[in-house]
Amino acid sequence: MAGFLDRAKEQAQSALNQGKQKVDEVQQQRAGNDLLKRLGAAYYAERHTGGTPADTQLALAAVEAHIAAHGDAFLRGTG
Repeated sequence: MAGFLDRAKEQAQSALNQGKQKVDEVQQQRAGNDLLKRLGAAYYAERHTGGTPADTQLALAAVEAHIAAHGDAFLRGTG
């Protein structure tokens, strides 16, 4: 009986870890998408409404930092 409970506990822990990993991935995807949105808005503002190149560079640096920390999977997302 103890073996069964140990296996059940291991499976539950594994499922919990997978769930946490998926939540982290979704949060990273959303953060990356938000950064891309900010970059696009900064670029548009620079070209059309008086935004500055410095603002665009800051937004680009934030995207690049996110890629360095979390990878570029969000660039290929379906969102």
